[in-house]
Amino acid sequence: MPRDDLTMPSPMPLLAAALIAILSALSALHAYWGFGGAWPGADGPSLARIVVGIRTGAMPGLGPSMFVAACLAAVAVFVAWRAGWMPSLGLPHFLWMLGYWGALAVFAARGIAGFIPSIFSYAEGTPFQRLNVIFYSPLCLAIAAGMIALWLMTRPSAP
Repeated sequence: MPRDDLTMPSPMPLLAAALIAILSALSALHAYWGFGGAWPGADGPSLARIVVGIRTGAMPGLGPSMFVAACLAAVAVFVAWRAGWMPSLGLPHFLWMLGYWGALAVFAARGIAGFIPSIFSYAEGTPFQRLNVIFYSPLCLAIAAGMIALWLMTRPSAP
């Protein structure tokens, strides 16, 4: 006989933890590249073909890679804040919301951009072109969708 008093646990902690783990891993990967790491390529030029989409040349340097790594780490902090795991540190609520929704918009735009051929036409014929459509852009869209779902799961209840 089914019990009426059972409630389903909220998926919010799992979603928040998954988003933070993914964002942290991406941040670490960009830092690794900034310090000269070549995976999943064999060297800088092959890595650039795979993750940037340029046919010749090396990866962007330490500065751009660390900028992206820092931005990804900041988004992980915004997710932790929304989940209630991060204090506001005295910052106004609207700044946290601006950061959260700004990051969400960037991920959504980057995800959509991958499916607009003219935006990444420079990458034609590189491994990036295929990976962008099957992995990079869908991952960005999944992060944006996860952030929307987290926002909806944690919104304050109406008075």
